[in-house]
Amino acid sequence: SASNIVICGQDLLLDVLCSMFNERKIGKTRAYRSPMGSYNGLYEMYQNENYVATCHLWDSETDTYNLPYVTRMLPGERLAVFHLLKRWQGLYVKEGNPKEIHTFQDLIRDDVRMANREKGSGIRVFIDEMCKVNEIETMSLNGYHDVASSHLIAATMVSRGNADVAIGNEKTSRQVEGIDFIPLKQENYDIVFRLEDLKKKEYQALVEIIQSKEFRKEAKAIEGYDVAGMG
Repeated sequence: SASNIVICGQDLLLDVLCSMFNERKIGKTRAYRSPMGSYNGLYEMYQNENYVATCHLWDSETDTYNLPYVTRMLPGERLAVFHLLKRWQGLYVKEGNPKEIHTFQDLIRDDVRMANREKGSGIRVFIDEMCKVNEIETMSLNGYHDVASSHLIAATMVSRGNADVAIGNEKTSRQVEGIDFIPLKQENYDIVFRLEDLKKKEYQALVEIIQSKEFRKEAKAIEGYDVAGMG
């Protein structure tokens, strides 16, 4: 029997996954969510047996999500990666876009101040990879060291005028008044299991939930999520 399972990640859908799992009452095992970013989730999974990671990490060299990181950060492990959903990430700007910010390159303008995200989050990795691809020195980004620890905080900083722009997912942009969203890239959000764990009924139950109609219905109800190929 597995001990308690910790599912790492910041997406609200993971609350749904945990509660659906806990409703099933599988032995004494409970599922909990730890709101850490993608990179830290994979690191914790490598260090701890009962951890499951979720991630949305863009690799600029291959222009793919997650698999390059999963294989590097969990070396020698036999793994199974299941697709959860696709979602847009893009620019949060003030309503009406008064500064006319349209592309990632606009972040290097002197009159534009950004709010960044914490190290280890999928968005921070995206920002740093975009800087690498576009040969932008991170030091030349105004506000690069102003860190918001969630999509919501980043969006709120823009709506309050503490920043002109931030990068985050579309869903959060709809939860904060006074900001517009400009899409940049559609990302893959995936969940990672160890193959040996999938032999255990607790982990099998998690996969069954991910592949269930009810879970897909819950995900579909969240605006800005594409659940084609979920599970």
